[in-house]
Amino acid sequence: MFSYLKKLFSSDPKVKSPEGLQGWERADALFHNLTVEGQIPGMAITILKNGKPMLQKGYGYACMEQKTLVDPKNTFFRIASISKCITGLALGKMVEEGILNLDDSFYTHVPYFPRKNYDFTLRQLASHTAGIRGYRGKEYALNQPFGIKDSLSVFQNDPLVFEPGKGYLYNSFDFVLLSLAMQEACSMPFEDCVEQKVLHPLGMLHTFPPKTDGLGASAQWYTKTSLCFKKSVPVDNFYKIAGGGYLSTSEDVARLGQAILDQKLLQKETYDVLLTAQEVNGKSIYYGLGFQVSQDAQGRHFVGHVGSSVGAYTNFFVYPDEEVAVSMLINCTDPKVQQTLDAAITAILDLRSL
Repeated sequence: MFSYLKKLFSSDPKVKSPEGLQGWERADALFHNLTVEGQIPGMAITILKNGKPMLQKGYGYACMEQKTLVDPKNTFFRIASISKCITGLALGKMVEEGILNLDDSFYTHVPYFPRKNYDFTLRQLASHTAGIRGYRGKEYALNQPFGIKDSLSVFQNDPLVFEPGKGYLYNSFDFVLLSLAMQEACSMPFEDCVEQKVLHPLGMLHTFPPKTDGLGASAQWYTKTSLCFKKSVPVDNFYKIAGGGYLSTSEDVARLGQAILDQKLLQKETYDVLLTAQEVNGKSIYYGLGFQVSQDAQGRHFVGHVGSSVGAYTNFFVYPDEEVAVSMLINCTDPKVQQTLDAAITAILDLRSL
């Protein structure tokens, strides 16, 4: 009763009815309600059509304690597995520059990694078909100050889960190994390589490794409980920067999507390789090289990534046919709101709103 009365007399924003609304207005109402109804702490949205914002807005709080509002241009979020898309572009650029080949053995670049029963390639790492295992126990929230090479101690002595190329197992350790191979091949730290080959050329000046100092506009990370949001446990994501470590803004992530639509940075043939779903045993795995490659519930083709990390849940979708790039960043461990996010995207992509 107290909770009801508090809401009744509160001056906080009220729920918006999406009934009768279409396009971006309906999406805006759905996003707004997620924060007002207490389903998420905050969220930044940037949706571009032909490079121009259809909807760019912050909802809720970057920091609930200080009531700091979300700014889609300047609030930094953990982007979780969207990091894999950035790594995929860097990998493609290195292939174009002749620094490495997708079908290189991983051991060509990292000969000190313990030998397994089978060899595996960079392509297989980038498509999660190499047989490397996933997280165990509390590894998802590991809080150790590992560099990329140091983190091998967590999983390097474990056997492959399957013969490379014969199965699919989505995991972030694949991208730890991939980033190490890329780092060794270009003879510079992985994060410097990515900045030089992807972030700087695309103007993604608000995308950083997790240990960057001075990010004053960084969101607070939360985990949802049955009663409230609490601050997430501390984690150190630097070692898995390639698969889930970067921080960015929704505007920068949308800029990444627009670059894919415009075929910037890479040659068309390279994009075709990265954005083509791989097959295992003659069946699509709906994953390319660093990118999910699939269709939404309405049958619209998209590439991109959903991300989930401690204190973060993210969506990044590029719709080539509709020429739309979608970036949605939430500062909470998976809050179980994907159905609402999908409904908002459907509203945006409705032909009447394009």
